Amino acid sequence: MQASPFRSTLRSLCAATLIGLPTASWATSDSAMRDALEAARQQQWQQIDEREIEGHILSGYVDYHRLRSQLPHIPPSQVQQFIGQHSDSPLAEWMRGQAIERYGSAGQFDNLLAVADGEPSGTARQCYYYTALLDRAPEEARAAGLGLWRVGSSQPDACNTLFSRLRSDGTINATAIWERKMLAWQAGEERLSNYLDGLLSGQWQTAIETVGKVTSDSAALTSAPSCLGPECAASAAFYKAAMQRYTRENTPAAFSAWQQIAPRLNLPPSDQQVIEEELAFYALVRNVPGTLSWVDSVLPSLDSERVLELRVRRALAERQWADVMHWIAEMPASQQERSRWQYWLARANEQLGNHDAAMARYQQAASDRSFYGFAAAEKLKQPYQLNLERNHFDEITRGHTALLPAVQRTEALMRIGEDGLANSEWLHAVRNSSSYQARALADYAAQQQWHARLVQTTIAGEMWDALDWRFPAAYRDSFLHWGRLTGVDPYLLMAITRRESAYNPDALSPAGARGLMQLMPGTASQVSRQLGLNDPGPYGVLEPELNIRLGSTYLRDKLERYQGNRLAAAAAYNAGPGRVDQWLGNNMESFDLFVESIPFRETRDYVQAVLSYRVIFESLANGGNSEGVSLLSDNEQTVRYDRALLARR
Repeated sequence: MQASPFRSTLRSLCAATLIGLPTASWATSDSAMRDALEAARQQQWQQIDEREIEGHILSGYVDYHRLRSQLPHIPPSQVQQFIGQHSDSPLAEWMRGQAIERYGSAGQFDNLLAVADGEPSGTARQCYYYTALLDRAPEEARAAGLGLWRVGSSQPDACNTLFSRLRSDGTINATAIWERKMLAWQAGEERLSNYLDGLLSGQWQTAIETVGKVTSDSAALTSAPSCLGPECAASAAFYKAAMQRYTRENTPAAFSAWQQIAPRLNLPPSDQQVIEEELAFYALVRNVPGTLSWVDSVLPSLDSERVLELRVRRALAERQWADVMHWIAEMPASQQERSRWQYWLARANEQLGNHDAAMARYQQAASDRSFYGFAAAEKLKQPYQLNLERNHFDEITRGHTALLPAVQRTEALMRIGEDGLANSEWLHAVRNSSSYQARALADYAAQQQWHARLVQTTIAGEMWDALDWRFPAAYRDSFLHWGRLTGVDPYLLMAITRRESAYNPDALSPAGARGLMQLMPGTASQVSRQLGLNDPGPYGVLEPELNIRLGSTYLRDKLERYQGNRLAAAAAYNAGPGRVDQWLGNNMESFDLFVESIPFRETRDYVQAVLSYRVIFESLANGGNSEGVSLLSDNEQTVRYDRALLARR
């Protein structure tokens, strides 16, 4: 029976009441909670009025800070009680981690083990944990402790007791000290390397002096002794570290040195493989003359996906189609079966006249929702496989979801301006929910238009086929508006924004790019002047509408630079037009070869993602139907990707 309009409206109103419309009483208690939480962080307990926050959904946050401040002077039973009370919140694991750290620092290892439930996260806590385990599970603790020792950087002071005990019982012996010294040397950690020298006996002096000579002059590696340290114990780690340093510093010279020294060394096969894998990788990346035949001779024994990828890309650049097929066939099955390599097997077969084999490979690639999957589908002139998952939740279910404590805590944290904690609460709930409940949470986030949190929800819940949630129509009206005014495809704008910031309007990259479309402040200033606007400054550019306007204009300029070619424009948006101009000098006759010729993995992945996302956005706008949607225009598929693509100025 269809619900009456009245009942539907009433149900919607009830759900709206449940999901967090502010009330006067909430405003009062939220204000008190905001003040109480800030006071708790500062341990100013006298400023907290317990009556005002009693029963508040977030009172556990104040309790967390109070209990944390009392560690390690409270019994583990209190910690366990708190963990049990807040098991549905990230507060439980945060408290467990704090207790492990405080008990460990105080040497209260029985208390530490009483609250631990396996290896904790974080190096310091792991060191405390395995120190505590030394007497209860010595073999496990020694193995884990040795793993914590074998790093090329300084470890926290929390590891000192563990390392001291492992040195005393012989687990960390002179060979382990030397191996760590080599890791530190390779990483450029001079202070740590010198410190470790002091832990070695005189038997290692020649090895130490050899390191000094090679540090000053890498070419001295060719005259270094084959046997270093007592019973040659230093040799393998030395040559592995020295060759990796030399390879990154000067690959041609390192290749020449390896040809000289390899025959006289007696290295374990695993160490030789590490050296040759690194050397082969950089020889291909840097296109070192005279190394290709050597790379081909060692490549089958390297078990290296990254070197095989480079070798195929080298064959593509040289249009060596038989080599493309040969080296893809050398890939492990898990790599070879990806749509990217199935596509290139199809292209190679096509070039070599193997029509039936090409069609079969295209068909396999076309089953994937990806750039190469879509490109293969276009070759076959068949619809894209979106593999779209549909979900439906009614208002009653949404009302139940709104009542979940995790949802109420999330909304309360948002109300008091604690968005970071709100995200932690929300994603903890998603990760610890059933598949159905996680999707109910995603639906709820979609209804609330929590765009950035919705995308994070699909990642945390591994909802890869829930495209309506992974690619929500966030800021749609703005994209349509500025796309129309600038003449830029609005679905391309949506795709770039989804890739750049996943809809976080406050996103800030390590390089300083800001906002939805990740504009650098200098770019924002330049485009603003171009439009006759005031410089928005580093914070004004975060305003979504302005960010989209400036980003749309900047992308329009890139499209004009490359005669409307979206693939080249997307590459320029990521890597800068100067680099793209240079890459077009490689004279690639087709879009797919141009993509594979891009030397930066980040940009290769970026252009593929953006063009694929654009297909998904347009298909979703068509109700999930990809009919009439194309990955690339006819011109983008047929034009040569060379300097002629640059518009004349």
